[in-house]
Amino acid sequence: MSGASVPGRSAPDGARRAVADVVRREATGLVALSHRIHAHPELSFEEEHGAAWCAEALAAGGFDVAAGVCDLPTAFSATYGSGPLVVGICCEYDALPEVGHACGHNVIAAAAVGAGLALAAVADGLGLTVRVLGTPAEEGGGGKILMLERGGFDGLHAALMVHPWPSELLQMPCLAVSHFDVDYTGRAAHASAYPELGVNAADAITVAQVAVGLLRQHAAPGDQVHGIVTLGGAAPNIVPAHTRAKYYVRASDLESLSTWEPRVHRCFEAGAVATGASVQIVPQGPVYSEFRADREMAAFYARNALALGRRFAEPAAKIVAASTDMANVSLAMPAIHPTLGLDSLPAVNHQAEFAAHCVTEIADKALLDGATAMAWTVADLAADPEQRARLLTSAFRAG
Repeated sequence: MSGASVPGRSAPDGARRAVADVVRREATGLVALSHRIHAHPELSFEEEHGAAWCAEALAAGGFDVAAGVCDLPTAFSATYGSGPLVVGICCEYDALPEVGHACGHNVIAAAAVGAGLALAAVADGLGLTVRVLGTPAEEGGGGKILMLERGGFDGLHAALMVHPWPSELLQMPCLAVSHFDVDYTGRAAHASAYPELGVNAADAITVAQVAVGLLRQHAAPGDQVHGIVTLGGAAPNIVPAHTRAKYYVRASDLESLSTWEPRVHRCFEAGAVATGASVQIVPQGPVYSEFRADREMAAFYARNALALGRRFAEPAAKIVAASTDMANVSLAMPAIHPTLGLDSLPAVNHQAEFAAHCVTEIADKALLDGATAMAWTVADLAADPEQRARLLTSAFRAG
């Protein structure tokens, strides 16, 4: 993204002041929303409170809110304005098992609400329709992908969001990822008296994990595989008849994933062949793609973030990448996914220590800056004739 040219056209000063004024006016409520979501972590597809609190804040700001869209009870769509340029702001609020909001989705949610409220103040003057999309289950459930498939993003010309991270990045590096469960079925037996009559499903998963470990030597850059055993047996004196594991397979893009994932699957098949157990590999949620960030949108965002005093990190020597269902959105329409640096190192995402950072003064300032930078970026795009014309040709329709 460093090669993106800096745009020359901004929204009128009055519009930019109006956006900043709304974020300042709503700051106390936005920070309270972030902390409230953080204090009540809800797992994927269970985010009843988080979704409701965000929707209520937007409704109070004049948005027309539809709850339970796309047959997802914790998804919502909140719309303001009637201009021809329709821009979506994605709002995440799901948490992780055990470590709560260790990915900072509380900050994402509050920043999205703040950006939406700010843009409502200028939407009519800029010919905008603002749509804040409550997108559940980013942590493995692929809520945005389901919403894409079911029409939740229909009519959007562009979409954006921000994400807490240890450092400030113009675009979070993203890998494609597939999620699946592995189920082995063997045959139980007394582990001491009649072990020869058992088929050990725990041995099957052990063989598979050894095979996966050996396969890693031959992984291309960006190819990853990691997982956990969620069921390993019932008692030491019973040959395990059933075992289960959850695994993620990642690669640099969907094409690479289509080559790498079958190799990983064969490791699990080897466990079944070696032990005589049967195996089922069960996909869990949609496949996440690589991210194709829109360079022009990113350039506008960079200028606005810098104007707020944000400072982007230098490229790291180590390639650090995660995965997000926002990546699939980026293949369907112009989209960006910058990060908000919390200066948290050595604490990183998916650690309890990072969750603690997501309700600090640094995180609170980041969410307000993120809301303002997103709103300014949308306003600039709407006011720039070239960008507006470009985006108006990109309206998305599912299918």
